[in-house]
Amino acid sequence: MDSFAVETSEAQQTLDLEKNGHVERTQWVLNAPEPPSFWREVLDSVKKTIKPPGNTSEILKRQPGSKRVVLFLQAIFPILSWGRNYKVTKFKNDLMAGLTLASLCIPQSIGYATLAKLDPQYGLYTSVVPPLIYAVMGTSREIAVGPVAVVSLLVSSMIQRLEDPETNPTAYRKLVLTATFFAGIFQAAFGLFRLGFLVDFLSHAALVGFIAGAAIIIGLQQLKGLLGVTHFTNKTDVVSVLKAVLRSVDHSWSPHNFILGCAFLSFILTTRFVGKRNRKLFWLPAIAPLISVILSTLIVFLTRADKHGVKIVKRIKGGLNPSSVHELHFNGPYIGEIAKIGLVIAVVALTEAIAVGRSFASVKGYHLDGNKEMLAMGFTNIIGSLTSCYAATGSFSRTAVNFSAGCETAVSNIVMAITVLISLELFTKLLFFTPTAILASIILSALPGLIDVHEAYRIWKVDKLDFLACLGAFVGVLFVSVEIGLLIAITISFLKIILNSLQPGTEVLGRLPGTEILFDVDQYPMAAETLGVLAVRVKSALLCFANANFVTERILRRVSEERKDAKGSTSTAKKVDLVILDLSNLVNIDTSGIASLEELHKNLVSNGMEIAFTNPRWQVIHKLRLANFVGKVGGGRIFLTVAEALDACIGGRRAAI
Repeated sequence: MDSFAVETSEAQQTLDLEKNGHVERTQWVLNAPEPPSFWREVLDSVKKTIKPPGNTSEILKRQPGSKRVVLFLQAIFPILSWGRNYKVTKFKNDLMAGLTLASLCIPQSIGYATLAKLDPQYGLYTSVVPPLIYAVMGTSREIAVGPVAVVSLLVSSMIQRLEDPETNPTAYRKLVLTATFFAGIFQAAFGLFRLGFLVDFLSHAALVGFIAGAAIIIGLQQLKGLLGVTHFTNKTDVVSVLKAVLRSVDHSWSPHNFILGCAFLSFILTTRFVGKRNRKLFWLPAIAPLISVILSTLIVFLTRADKHGVKIVKRIKGGLNPSSVHELHFNGPYIGEIAKIGLVIAVVALTEAIAVGRSFASVKGYHLDGNKEMLAMGFTNIIGSLTSCYAATGSFSRTAVNFSAGCETAVSNIVMAITVLISLELFTKLLFFTPTAILASIILSALPGLIDVHEAYRIWKVDKLDFLACLGAFVGVLFVSVEIGLLIAITISFLKIILNSLQPGTEVLGRLPGTEILFDVDQYPMAAETLGVLAVRVKSALLCFANANFVTERILRRVSEERKDAKGSTSTAKKVDLVILDLSNLVNIDTSGIASLEELHKNLVSNGMEIAFTNPRWQVIHKLRLANFVGKVGGGRIFLTVAEALDACIGGRRAAI
């Protein structure tokens, strides 16, 4: 009897210790400190964006004022950090990469300016100031900054609806510069307040479709330069462009223009093929556009082909970037529309730049800070808009050339910008006889890389809804307009998010044999449910007005099915009398979600069942306390883990028996 009494006493002590441990851990959940407020999170986001790299908060406190200023400046201007270890060997590589980059950048920039319906020099301006600003503030070593085809198309397609670039080029240019300023403001705000997730609404799949559609439209529009057509449509949909091309073929096209353009287009594509086959000749396709410009200009000058129908660029204004502060207008009738256009340009430009930067950073094995990239791009475009530059971003084709040329740091951007600046000062007069067909062929040669059929097929195989967004963007851009294509893509992406949030689903949990781990019984059929207990985990990160009723109905339906199965069964299975709701996935909850949990609790209790809640996250338990939900269900119904809830509830029943 004595030994039995001792064993009983020890068992009771063990149960008491376990119970006390459960109670203590429940108090950890219930008495968690209050989470930071919304404004505190915003302030912390700003600090994280501009703070010095690494864990330096304590170090900063011990530093004198001048040292703190230096560390703060290094956070905003990364060049001050890596520049201290810059060596001559790195400069040799950056010099060669920058010169190679400039040979590709100069003809492309002139072509993209014409695509944006601006004078050619504005493309060159955009290849001077933005790369210099980015080199000082950016975190990518490989990105080549300047004008790109897709953004140039966006600028022309949206702003020409407000002002005609042919009848009123000055007013059109002012709107472009103002839109660039707004784009920079939005980009800087995204980075400063860590709002990069907004850029992600233009998903990878949508971007693939959008860029492919834009590439086809750009290609069709270049037929104007390739055919030497004077009058062409301002619309961007494929039907209007094709009609304009067919009308031109019947009347006013120039065969000399077409032959010259096609000849050099073939030359550029051939050099690209050779460069891909032999990696050592990477420089050949990079300098092919510049060689094309030089040779075609000489041919036109020597043969006076401009007298026989070959269209030429004529005068390109040279010199340093002029100030354009006086050209920004914030009180005109179109200011609201320009701000919207600036937002669209900001999102598209950032999406392209960050995608390009991250892809090459992963190859080099370093991390790209997305928020600092947004901040750098923002200031690049803000300052650019004040110095006669239109919207700039990271170019995939030029970045690939920069990478292949062996760039080490952003100094290659500085070399490129200085080279373009020298060209503006000394060589623009030599481009008077450059045929427009060559500019068209340079842009056309860059387009095949923008149409990624393989990636579209991969998206189709992996996710049909993503492919729908890709196809929607492609069709919208191709047959309606650029902005409609973007709108369709973003709308489909939003619908996908809404569908996932409306039907987040629930998963029933069971123990894996030989372990204490609980997993979804549908995914792991060998997982065993506890008799009389229904453990459910909500899959959604947010329980809100959109999905709260759906979740509770799923749980009640499952309880009803379990009870019916137990009632009609001849086995020893018991009907469900305990529901454990695992909230570990929930990041946040609103008042509708709380109300649904209260209704679920009332419904189960009124039917003679118990309910327990496990592992509510920080924001969730805070809101449950504020709504007095904890007081209504009882603090003893909230546990740290599902296993503890099972042990406490089932163990308590056994002790009572």
